[in-house]
Amino acid sequence: MGALFFSTYGFANWLASRRAFVPSFAFGWEHAIPFVPWTIVPYWSIDLLYAASFLFQTRRADLFDHVKRLVTVQLVSVVCFIAWPLRFGFDRPDAGGVAGALFTLLAGFDKPYNQAPSLHIGLLVVLWAVYARHVRGVALRAATHLWFAAIGISVLTTWQHHAIDVPTGAALGCLALFLFPLRDAESEPHRRDVAPSVRAPRLALAYAGAAIVAFFAAIACIPGAAGYALLFGWFALALGCVAWIYRHGAPGAFLKSAHGQMPVFMRALLAPTIAGAFVNSRLWTRRQTPVRIDARLSIGRAPTTGELRRHRFTALVDLTAEMPRWVSRRAPLDYVAVPQLDLVAPSLDSLRRAMAELERLVDDGHDVLVCCALGLGRSVLCAAAWLAAKNGERDARAALDAVRRLQPRAAWSNETVAVLQAWIDSRSMPMQEVR
Repeated sequence: MGALFFSTYGFANWLASRRAFVPSFAFGWEHAIPFVPWTIVPYWSIDLLYAASFLFQTRRADLFDHVKRLVTVQLVSVVCFIAWPLRFGFDRPDAGGVAGALFTLLAGFDKPYNQAPSLHIGLLVVLWAVYARHVRGVALRAATHLWFAAIGISVLTTWQHHAIDVPTGAALGCLALFLFPLRDAESEPHRRDVAPSVRAPRLALAYAGAAIVAFFAAIACIPGAAGYALLFGWFALALGCVAWIYRHGAPGAFLKSAHGQMPVFMRALLAPTIAGAFVNSRLWTRRQTPVRIDARLSIGRAPTTGELRRHRFTALVDLTAEMPRWVSRRAPLDYVAVPQLDLVAPSLDSLRRAMAELERLVDDGHDVLVCCALGLGRSVLCAAAWLAAKNGERDARAALDAVRRLQPRAAWSNETVAVLQAWIDSRSMPMQEVR
């Protein structure tokens, strides 16, 4: 990896140096960023952290995933450096002492090119995720986060990069973590977990089309509105990632945990689609309240903390994959997430997991809300399975119709019916009456 880094980075630098003219891009306000010589120390420290990061990988699969992340950041950055070379446009002041020696050493192989996306920031995001995962102890974790933050700031205060290089580098690092996520020994984030269907590929194409439109909007904005170019580029990246998830039918790729949390890098990467999903949920359900299915079960939209307290539910089964939980972790609530893709029937295994959690919560005496984005699709399937098991219903459509009588806006597809019928057929005996 060291050989790959220095050879490709140096090659891009050499190509840029041979050009007659290499442009520079900087916002006007960047002249106010101070030059702080001592920050060359955290800037250089990423080399040591890079080398040490391999020692955290105790399984072959983890080591290869780590290498894939670093290679992704490296090669995409170098391709950008060659295709669209940029140079740093300010004259850096002289620095003395140890800092000056470190700047001189850096100048021995690093020329004022290779700007956007910042390779330093892209690698920083990948390494930060690894160290945050493995470092233990409150004090050590706090020190680790502070040091990594200092490295991120140092690319500006050492006058190595302009501001536009930072978000583009961070986006590339987040993308690498999305494509090759950190995982536990048993987790398979990219495992297909939807029923066979033509809807997932169609939705993937729709998201991909929206990503392409956003990408060309970003390109169009570059000459006169760089801020909007970054914004549209962010939209394009988020939409492209969601398209990838639907293409692979992998709700686990959102990396939503059983407690409803998403990693920081996923929330940053997918912030446009997360915000869009939340706004869409509220627009479609402005006057909608949870619908009572029986004494212990209700279905509805993904609630906030205030909504949950208002209706006094004591447990929540969250079926959304595309949004993190909106309920505070301090709320007195038994919460579990079983992420499923919107508008696509889940796999039989996913339905089984959701029903197992629902039955456990009801057996524990909770008043349970089963939620999805709108409370009209994924939660309807779960409620129909509940009623079928409770009432001994053997026909999936009849069970779904029973839910529609309580929630007239309930919606499902033929694939949903097939999954529910398979689940009903797999039950050896009906669930006993809940008293």
